[in-house]
Amino acid sequence: MDNALLFDARARVLADLSARGQATAAAVSALEDAVSARKWWAEQWPEGEVYVAGLVAQDVQDALFESSGRWPVCSICEEGPVHTLYIQPDLGGPDPVWVCEDTGEPVAALGRL
Repeated sequence: MDNALLFDARARVLADLSARGQATAAAVSALEDAVSARKWWAEQWPEGEVYVAGLVAQDVQDALFESSGRWPVCSICEEGPVHTLYIQPDLGGPDPVWVCEDTGEPVAALGRL
């Protein structure tokens, strides 16, 4: 397992957490847990390394939903109810992008919110 991929995944998700004001102790802890779990996952399936960053983002998103609510919330749509962005492609890679839940339009690459 190339640790550089894990560091990159961590940095990208942390950048998005920070961009949306969500880099709390609980969120960073969830991020660390996700990176650790995905390290094991990638060691078991080396061909899956390209998916690690997007999967880490999805893991953090799921953890935050359970503890503090939706993240990241779409800031592009001005009308309608509050909704989230999600990672595309579903498996999280190889080039993960945040996509609007309502419109399906790409909003930003992972790490660029």
